[in-house]
Amino acid sequence: MNRILHTVAMLAVAVMFLLAAGCGSNGGENASCLSCHGNIEHASPAHPSCVACHGGDGRARSKEDAHRTMFAPRNPSDPAVWEKSCGACHPYQLGRVRSGLMYTNTGIIKNIQLTWEGADGRRYGARQDDLYDAEGKRVRVNGVAELNNLSGELYRKFCSLCHVGIENRYAWGVGHGSGCAACHFPRNADSAYEGSDLTMRLRGPAASSHRMEGLPGNDVCFRCHNRSGRIALSYLGLNDGNNGLVPTRGGFPGPQLTSGNRNVTSIPPDIHHARGMECIDCHTSRDIMGDGYAYENLYHQVEIRCEDCHGSATSPPRWREIARENEEPVRESARYPMQMRPGMRMIVTAKGRPYSNVFVKDDRVAVLGKRSGRVFTSKVITGTPAHTVAGHGRLECTACHSRAVPQCYGCHTKYDKGRTGTDFIKGMDTPGLFTETEDYRTLYPFPLALNQRGGIAPVTPGCQTFVTVVEPDGTLSREGYVSTFKGKKQLRFAPFYSHNTGERAIGCGECHANPAFLGFGQHVTGKGRIDGTLRCTKNEEKPLDGFQTMEGGLVRAFSAITRENSRPLNDTEAKRVWRANLCIVCHTRADDPIYRKELDYRALDDALHRRLLAGSAGRVVAR
Repeated sequence: MNRILHTVAMLAVAVMFLLAAGCGSNGGENASCLSCHGNIEHASPAHPSCVACHGGDGRARSKEDAHRTMFAPRNPSDPAVWEKSCGACHPYQLGRVRSGLMYTNTGIIKNIQLTWEGADGRRYGARQDDLYDAEGKRVRVNGVAELNNLSGELYRKFCSLCHVGIENRYAWGVGHGSGCAACHFPRNADSAYEGSDLTMRLRGPAASSHRMEGLPGNDVCFRCHNRSGRIALSYLGLNDGNNGLVPTRGGFPGPQLTSGNRNVTSIPPDIHHARGMECIDCHTSRDIMGDGYAYENLYHQVEIRCEDCHGSATSPPRWREIARENEEPVRESARYPMQMRPGMRMIVTAKGRPYSNVFVKDDRVAVLGKRSGRVFTSKVITGTPAHTVAGHGRLECTACHSRAVPQCYGCHTKYDKGRTGTDFIKGMDTPGLFTETEDYRTLYPFPLALNQRGGIAPVTPGCQTFVTVVEPDGTLSREGYVSTFKGKKQLRFAPFYSHNTGERAIGCGECHANPAFLGFGQHVTGKGRIDGTLRCTKNEEKPLDGFQTMEGGLVRAFSAITRENSRPLNDTEAKRVWRANLCIVCHTRADDPIYRKELDYRALDDALHRRLLAGSAGRVVAR
């Protein structure tokens, strides 16, 4: 009897060892793999077979035979083979990613074309594909490898490494795999494997572990979103404005160093991050992976808005009850610390689709942390005095609640045809190398303009590019060239959400009294005029950090706001903003009854206001 019990115990230990030792317990199919990679981490309980994901021959006796038919040398989720690997089991998710902007990069390419005079009426993506738009119409996406001009070169050599279809093994601290692995198998700063498989230990470029990250953390988002708009930096409370590597801690750059030899210092973080929320707690999988439709700009794909959870001035958050056990919130939340279930009232996005982690609980909006399991309560602002000020109907939430908006002024880009640069799309070095410098960067104050929805929102330079082209013989065919946009040579700004939100809004008096918020940049004021002080070297009559001037009492825009329907505030709108200061100097609180309706400036002529104004003048004289 003791021998039988001993045998059973040994078998149990052996089974546990096999389960813990590798990608699966199938000793037959995985036997060859585990003979070399015996201590490798499980990808996940749902991925027990090495061969199903990686291909190859799990029964072969030599490394060469075992690896010969693998789907890819190191990464089976690479787009070249992902239909055989990930897509074989996850065709729904793969179809969404193939159409999504993180893979196609259609929006980036389109806006580079507009900025660099490369628009030709065709739609380009990182790779050629036939997709469908939101109306169900077939769309041909041409491969950017065919775009043989400066805009195509810039994307392929400068921007494409954040495209999830390409492995980034070139930059320290921000490396990522291609395809699904870009998010689900994250890398460390050195792109070196540091798991338990001694065969692969410290080798790379590779994921830091073979364990799949089903719910990517902020560190994954940071790897791409630390550049351009720098939304990952702003969200975490970081700023790379000091790129001179000036010693700030112990004689070394810091307090933190990130890719590209950039100094990162601290600023107040976004309130959602400060409260413990991660990027994926707000953003739906459709925001990130796509929803199966091909969009031309990011704001068409992203479906979430602040009003979803916080309500608008006039309408509370909307919800929809889960009616069936196979609805998407139920399926998506299966990996969360708490799964959604039929009968729950799920908050819906601006597109009317349910969140998988935001629901109504005790008549409050609750947000479940998808990784942490924490439940956050969202404050609903509907009907509150600060949000029902007459005349503020067009204000986006970000206009008042943004605390810092990265603004990079004077981007000087040089394209040297006498040097070679890596074309990451074509996978080869070709003539032409891009380098860039900047003049000035700031976070606050930030300009406001009308965005693509007709709302008043922050804008940032996008892109404010001065182009110099060096020919192979060293001569300059262009020097500090400003490209044509909408028929004339002009710099451009773009609507932008910095992801640095504060609970407290910008003060009314600060926004209404400072022309910088309307796009005048650093300035001095005079009678009927506002003069910029940070002058552009190409045109001394125009400020570099603004897009408006005022002369002879007339407000005039000289730079464009990109995106359809976007524009600066016009003369009438700007003066309406400033005129409100007549009331704001005394009526400082948003709950003041005068702000419940349109301001009546004739009230300044009544007896009470004449007496108050006369008294104020008397006090000024007395002083």
